[in-house]
Amino acid sequence: MLTPQDDLIGHQLPTTFDQIDNSDPAWMERLWYTGHPVPGSDAIFDIGLGYHPNRNVMDAFAGVAVPGRQWNFRASRKLRPDPLATTVGPLSITVLEGLRRHRLVLGENDSGIRFEIEFHATMNAHEEKAHMRRRDGRVTENMARGQQFGRYTGWLEYDGKRTEVDQWLGQRDHSWGVRAEMRSDETAPPLTFYPPFFYCWTTAQFKNRGLHIFFKERAPGEKIYLSGEEVFAVGSRQSGKHQLVDAGHEAVWHDDPLGQSMASARFQLKFADGSERPVTVRVLPTKYFLKGGLYGGLNGWFHGDDRGKLYSEHDVWDLSDPATRLRARTLADQIVEVRDGDEVGYGIIEYGVGKGYAMYESVQAHPAI
Repeated sequence: MLTPQDDLIGHQLPTTFDQIDNSDPAWMERLWYTGHPVPGSDAIFDIGLGYHPNRNVMDAFAGVAVPGRQWNFRASRKLRPDPLATTVGPLSITVLEGLRRHRLVLGENDSGIRFEIEFHATMNAHEEKAHMRRRDGRVTENMARGQQFGRYTGWLEYDGKRTEVDQWLGQRDHSWGVRAEMRSDETAPPLTFYPPFFYCWTTAQFKNRGLHIFFKERAPGEKIYLSGEEVFAVGSRQSGKHQLVDAGHEAVWHDDPLGQSMASARFQLKFADGSERPVTVRVLPTKYFLKGGLYGGLNGWFHGDDRGKLYSEHDVWDLSDPATRLRARTLADQIVEVRDGDEVGYGIIEYGVGKGYAMYESVQAHPAI
């Protein structure tokens, strides 16, 4: 069907812009944002929107977390007849200027969360290495993704009060393609099988530069994926010499009886220009558990599921409750303080250690994702 996007240059298929080149139901496009105040880092918000053209669904989530508590809002709608409108119920995302400014709004709803926020890019975007995977001959992942650092302005309302968002630090990403299935909701088997692994994605924003670090290992030093880059002020000239070519790691873990909780980490980074240096990470307590946004599925609802013309739900989690933590599992966006040489920056870390990985055995009794 024709949409206003079809008046713009950029078509890649001899059809309208709302169609893609295959019918794989796993094909999706996702916008994601997170931000937090600095100093203090005592709150974090996460916002996401998913476009599922072969499932005729658009879904979205928004959440806020402070140490010990998390608020979640989730929504879904039929994609058509408005396939390219990035709005699901009261939540909308508008790209005001590509790679520069985005507006995020959550209007009146019953979750207790509302906001009007703008993302302002501070650094050049980082284009991740391609994600391509086959299993038994079938393509299970073929995805592109980019990330960008920025600052947020506006206001955020939760827990009955409004907070001014004044130059909060944060990052966003945009991914599209066939995305690997992730099912960890034990109320709706079958679950995704994972061989042993260590997964870690880390970002850090400093005064005039930023770091992106992302790797997956099957065994210590045996990387199955590596992507990263040192980035600089938005609009500055980019160079391949700042690409990450290796990352060693040494993580320290809290003795947390409720889940995998990293305390600190040391990365040994090597770049394409031959330079090498250590980076140390202090993991701060504030984290948003991504189960609240349906990552891995929740209560039988998975990303892309058809919930009807328009559906929404919300909840508040007590993160000190063992049953809640078991459901929330490990995958989270957690605030970090990062030291690189004489500079200190802030960002996000995600991590998980699968059973059988030959390091960090003390945390493998808890679910990794």
